[in-house]
Amino acid sequence: MTTFPTARDVRTTPEGLLWEPSERWVRGRKGDVTVVDSRHPVLVWEPDFPVPLYAFPRADVREDLLRPAKNPATGTHTGSRIFYDLEVDGELVENAAWTFPAADLAGHIAFAWFRRRGTGLDHWYEEEEEIFVHPRDPHKRVDAMAGSRHVRVEIDGTVVADTHRPVLLFETGLPTRYYIPREDVRLDLLEATDHHTGCPYKGTAEYWSTGGHANIVWSYPDPLPAVAAVKGLLAFFNEAVDITVDGERLERPVPPSPGRSSDRNCPQEVVPPPYLRRSPPNRPRHVT
Repeated sequence: MTTFPTARDVRTTPEGLLWEPSERWVRGRKGDVTVVDSRHPVLVWEPDFPVPLYAFPRADVREDLLRPAKNPATGTHTGSRIFYDLEVDGELVENAAWTFPAADLAGHIAFAWFRRRGTGLDHWYEEEEEIFVHPRDPHKRVDAMAGSRHVRVEIDGTVVADTHRPVLLFETGLPTRYYIPREDVRLDLLEATDHHTGCPYKGTAEYWSTGGHANIVWSYPDPLPAVAAVKGLLAFFNEAVDITVDGERLERPVPPSPGRSSDRNCPQEVVPPPYLRRSPPNRPRHVT
């Protein structure tokens, strides 16, 4: 059986958690207060949830800011029973931290991320780069490549985009997304919405509806540097439109099952908090 090098350090606990050590220097802050500062974090994947989070050795955590939780969320986080409230500058954040029930992780504390759950620590840094929503998965790639393929997009038989200069975005676990210059899109058929989502790999997306289909077109006006090539371009959900590439009609991918935490655009996407949006989302939810 082939073992991929990137998976050699991943370990499994009897509770079903996956975890592996990370060599990144990670800090988490609440306001201006650094709550965690660690050069020995571990990445943890909970069962049936596609994105990782960090847990930290207790010695790297400001435990003096933690209080036994007044209303512990017992049973969440794979059966965790020990939860902490966080008190910073007179503000109490309930269930901001917890320990996992796995023996392997007994000496580690995990924290909620504000931009993922609306509570917890609100600023996170890997080395000197701020990261958003959740840690990036080291086993995932996102590549944006300029192309010359002929891409045509139809919705209910109407051609809404036709280009020979797409940017193709290849993302582990997702269909290829075709980002199209606005000049090659029927903008008159699109209606902007106030829906926004955040992705740790690409940034914050804005959306459009068309032909009675809500929020099936999106764009990143200010993408993260790794995918700068998609800046301002428009993409369409393959699951909801008909895409033809170099004369070959693509099969529509099967949309995620209801209730799953993955998103058609980015498995890690969530609706960002109000201060990251131009206006409140029309559907305040974890995008599925």
